Amino acid sequence: MSFSVIIPARLASTRLPGKALLDICGKTMIQRVYEQASLSDAKQVIVATDDISIEREVIRFGGKVCMTSVDHVSGTDRIQEVCSQFEFDAEEVVVNVQGDEPIIPPSVINQVARNLSRPNVESSALVATLYEPIDNLQDIIDPNVVKVVSDVDSIALYFSRAPIPWDRDRMPEDFLKGAYKRHVGIYAYKVGLLNEYVTWQADEIELLEKLEQLRILRQGYRILIDKAVESIPPGIDTPKDLERTRAYLESRASQ
Repeated sequence: MSFSVIIPARLASTRLPGKALLDICGKTMIQRVYEQASLSDAKQVIVATDDISIEREVIRFGGKVCMTSVDHVSGTDRIQEVCSQFEFDAEEVVVNVQGDEPIIPPSVINQVARNLSRPNVESSALVATLYEPIDNLQDIIDPNVVKVVSDVDSIALYFSRAPIPWDRDRMPEDFLKGAYKRHVGIYAYKVGLLNEYVTWQADEIELLEKLEQLRILRQGYRILIDKAVESIPPGIDTPKDLERTRAYLESRASQ
């Protein structure tokens, strides 16, 4: 199994400005994400950015970085530009690791790449991702927690911010536990799919849900989804998230 990890990173963030360069126990966030990704089996890890200060930081800690256009509207577009600049073959696998997940387990990076590289994967499944079970009502109804429904072959049927599936008879008092899956935003792609993706326009369903992966389903391609082999801590979007992660790393260092 051979794959590359690409980490899209920008400074713009409405809830936590400049978060890629914020200090987390002596290292910047982007350095911690890079180091976690480097513990996976990836043959290379590349940071994709449009900001010179992030570029300088990655060079400072000895990482690999690719400068991309400032005009990209999504991390997926930015990743595709990296694949183009590096002239990756259409069959190569790349894993998108978000730039705000400094304690992502390397095992799940390997898992999502391995799933897409299996020899029995059907030709229309050019993307793989992960989920974790949801067992509490708060997450089910939270629109910031993306839910996914899949078929018996672990192919995603739909992603939504709504509580799907809807337990008609028991929701919300006594909903069926085990029926709900939280989508985890880590993806493995075949490069050929990315090359097609950037030519497609977002349609009304994607814009309503504000979920890029729906564009892939709407174009007739399939997304493999598997239960994460290890719990994935939430990313950092707010100052509260940042303090939680700092506290976690400090406690681990003191053990």
